[in-house]
Amino acid sequence: MTIKVENGDICPMLGKTCIGLQCAWFTKVAGTNPQTGKDIEDWGCAVAWLPMLAIENSQTNRMSGAAVESMRNEIVKRMDMPYTPIPTKVTGIDSPIMLED
Repeated sequence: MTIKVENGDICPMLGKTCIGLQCAWFTKVAGTNPQTGKDIEDWGCAVAWLPMLAIENSQTNRMSGAAVESMRNEIVKRMDMPYTPIPTKVTGIDSPIMLED
């Protein structure tokens, strides 16, 4: 048995049919669908866009977390390297330092 799912057109705020462009929440979204990778440029209710935008936000946060972890690992690796300062040796100076008045 196959169930066909279709979008409804009842506004949860008004409790009646969507009024489309007359509504302040009717918004155009352009970008890439985070689940399919397909380009999107469509109008719809801002409330209806929330699940897709939440998924995209979660993916972005995971990528940011991975970048921070990678940077942290590189910093830790470099901190493990011993630092040995090179001593500075001044040679070839025979006269004492003279201060002018």
